[in-house]
Amino acid sequence: MKLHLLAAAATVLAAPAAIAGPYVNIESNSGFAGSDYAGSVVEGHIGADIDLSDSASAYLQAGPAFVLPDGGDSDTEFSGKAGVNVAMSEKLGAYGEYSFITGDEDLASGVKLGLKYSF
Repeated sequence: MKLHLLAAAATVLAAPAAIAGPYVNIESNSGFAGSDYAGSVVEGHIGADIDLSDSASAYLQAGPAFVLPDGGDSDTEFSGKAGVNVAMSEKLGAYGEYSFITGDEDLASGVKLGLKYSF
């Protein structure tokens, strides 16, 4: 976990461009298996956008994650996200995101990559 926080801090400190004002992002994600509700995670993050160049930006955000399983005990963890958006052309962009959430024993993490084409 400390490694993730140090990497996020190093990214901010190494960024040569401007850091925009802070923001708050509250997000709820719910899971289902068919029509059976499994539970939700509500994240309350504080973050910042970072302009890397005219065509690239990044963001860092972190804060508490309230884990609310269906029929189980709720728990509070720590979660965060770091991402990059790059304009490849006027209509095509690429993005990537790394996310994590602490747990009782293991750190859970994920990576998202994608392309976005605007018509």
